[in-house]
Amino acid sequence: MPIEIESPEQLGYGNIRNNLSESSYTDAFFRDIPLPADLRDLVLCYGSHAGHEGLRRLIAQESADAARTQGSALRPEDILLTIGAAGALFIIATTLLEKDDEIVVVRPNYATNIETPRAIGAKARYIDLRFEDGFALDLEKLGAAVGPRTRYISVTYPHNPTGVCLDETQLGALVRLAENRGVRLLVDETYRDMVFGELPPLAAAASPLVISVSSLSKTYGLPGLRTGWIACRDPQLMEQFLAAKEQIHICGPVLDEELAYRYQMHKAEHYGPIKADIAEKFAIVKDWMDHQNDFEWVEPGGGCVCFPRIKHPDGLDLDQFYRILLDKYGTYVGPGHWFEMPRHYMRIGFGWPAKEQLRDGLEALGNALRDAVA
Repeated sequence: MPIEIESPEQLGYGNIRNNLSESSYTDAFFRDIPLPADLRDLVLCYGSHAGHEGLRRLIAQESADAARTQGSALRPEDILLTIGAAGALFIIATTLLEKDDEIVVVRPNYATNIETPRAIGAKARYIDLRFEDGFALDLEKLGAAVGPRTRYISVTYPHNPTGVCLDETQLGALVRLAENRGVRLLVDETYRDMVFGELPPLAAAASPLVISVSSLSKTYGLPGLRTGWIACRDPQLMEQFLAAKEQIHICGPVLDEELAYRYQMHKAEHYGPIKADIAEKFAIVKDWMDHQNDFEWVEPGGGCVCFPRIKHPDGLDLDQFYRILLDKYGTYVGPGHWFEMPRHYMRIGFGWPAKEQLRDGLEALGNALRDAVA
């Protein structure tokens, strides 16, 4: 997959001065996690197959807090820890899909939501989000795509790579559609904590047919801990997910899950500063968009990425543009083909770089475009 082959990790961080390709917040440090003196006494055994009980309890408690205003709460047994959100998506696809089954998937989307079903031999019915429509989800078109072999609908909100969000009314309509058609709804809500306004409801709390996926990677800059989870109120399905996890990797890394648990215990202390920093960085991107004429966007409503496009790509050598952008200006973005979109689209991640690098990288986009045209 291009998004993996061309990732900054593979390219080498030392070859990039302004990394605007990341889809997460700035990476956290080990020192950011409060550690007990007895951590050296942690037994490095096979852990709970469902995952660290304390961490699952804390994740469920967040749901209970939200349920006071948003409906049903999740219980610890409704949470299954996974190797990141990517591991969760793999477990879900390999559990629910067989060859010639169908999914309805919103596109563009995170590669695992598309590539794993393809590898299984499932057929995807795509609901393509259009720039001209503000990347808005067409529920009528989505409903029409659901057929007798549809096993689940797959959406990501806040959306990666556009940053478009669903409000509570839209999410409710999506849940009702799934219930009326008798199919499951997969909501990748990894960016939920980064919504610019009021937090949306936890999707899995809405119905036993809804499966939520999340992680600590994106909002909290902890991708190296590889800790994500599946949430679902259907106990039989959760038992199937657990069986799939056991076949893939038995349990999660006990050290990763212990560190994630310690971070989660103090997460509120990090959340405010992270939200404030993302807001400041988003303001930098918005100001840049407002004062240039080469790029256009659908303004995101959450997350730490956006998906602008070059206004006038006709006749432009896009390979040369991206080459100049990196080689001359040291700036890296996620080109559209990472998401099966035209290459004049690009994902800009504004949460990961420092503000100075973000400003320099945005300026480089305009400079590289003018150099490519000259």
